[in-house]
Amino acid sequence: MGLVGPNGAGKTTLLKLASGQLEPTEGAITVLGGRPAAGPAQLARVGFVAQDTPVYAGLSVADHLRLGERLNPRWDAALARDRIARLGLDPAHRAGRLSGGQRAQLALTLGLAKRPELLILDEPVASLDPLARREFLQGLMEATVEHEFSVVLSSHLVSDLERVCDFLIVLVDSRVQVAGEVERLLATHHRLTGPRREPDRLPGDQHVVSARHTARQSTYVVRTDGPIHDPAWTVTPLALEDLVLAYMDKRTEDRRVALEVRR
Repeated sequence: MGLVGPNGAGKTTLLKLASGQLEPTEGAITVLGGRPAAGPAQLARVGFVAQDTPVYAGLSVADHLRLGERLNPRWDAALARDRIARLGLDPAHRAGRLSGGQRAQLALTLGLAKRPELLILDEPVASLDPLARREFLQGLMEATVEHEFSVVLSSHLVSDLERVCDFLIVLVDSRVQVAGEVERLLATHHRLTGPRREPDRLPGDQHVVSARHTARQSTYVVRTDGPIHDPAWTVTPLALEDLVLAYMDKRTEDRRVALEVRR
């Protein structure tokens, strides 16, 4: 599952609530049927890799694996050793001497060897170059298929989410704007371009996500389950990035309108 939204949307806060690093000030959150960090058994079910892919600079790769084994009751030592060998990491090297991509892979190895039912990744590839990002995501996909666990992946890089995610949530201003299977979202969202037309003249089953107007032309992004028969419109499909930007743009427009009303 991909989680995407602008800076300040609440993505990291949500993921820290889900992993038990934060307590909700109101309401409640349930993860895998239990309260996050409710006890050792619940903690063992959820893995977390933070945005800065934290490792201990003064510890060696082997030290990290020994620490993981001591701290995690479901630790898979064989998985950790095999993955480190496959990545070509020297167990004797200190983490502080590794490249950014290697540190990210070490952090992912620790998360995977914990053998969680749910792995939460908060912007794990944000600072990596394209090759390191591809290698990280490829390793994640392979592990997900092999060990059959769920992943929540937060990222600003929609192209990465499109490559690896089955489900998408767009979060803006701490509110879910849209959520669903990626294929379904792409099949039900369209860009309409044609003569200028106000939104109240669109059919009721066409939910307007975003709108742009010139003196003579209107461009809408709409969500609809049915076909669009109006010959006045040029209908084009959306890439996932276009869809995400449309929902972000909608929130910007909503705030602008609300501000003008208050004034």
